[in-house]
Amino acid sequence: MINIREHYAQEVVPTLKKQFGYTNDLQVPRIVKIVINMGIGEATANAKAIDSGVKDLVTVTGQKPIINRARKSIATFKVRKGMPVGASVTLRGSRMYDFLAKFIHIALPRIRDFRGVSGKSFDGRGNYSVGIKEQLIFPEINYEQVDAVRGMDIAIVTTARTDQEGHALLTAFGFPFKKQ
Repeated sequence: MINIREHYAQEVVPTLKKQFGYTNDLQVPRIVKIVINMGIGEATANAKAIDSGVKDLVTVTGQKPIINRARKSIATFKVRKGMPVGASVTLRGSRMYDFLAKFIHIALPRIRDFRGVSGKSFDGRGNYSVGIKEQLIFPEINYEQVDAVRGMDIAIVTTARTDQEGHALLTAFGFPFKKQ
């Protein structure tokens, strides 16, 4: 697998410096963190669902997630305040780069009928979010041990100031955006 940190220093930084006219290497946008969130709504009826979701996140990221709890009670969803409703992981440093390389080069191409990710999911400040419908696209997850197919949200937080800079940064990393 490609060492994505070296790729950033040797190829991404010079490319973006030339493209945007930066004078200093520290002006070039970089990825700060990746946040992976898995909502586990069926945890209200089945307490084991949280354990299964946490196990999947640990397998994919290599880091123990925190359990997200409901902030207030909602009777129509049968949720009480303090009930576990999801799990999330924040990746930084080498784990972040390892996950990004695995996500771009291994997991995304395994999606059925994959034609690229949408280029419209930027937030206006250069951060990018993508939703995955099933955790089975990651090769570490054993298909026989999955009790339910769960999706996850992946947010890539950058130091870019605009969506154009964030798009250029992720494209330089090899992110497969759809051709508009």
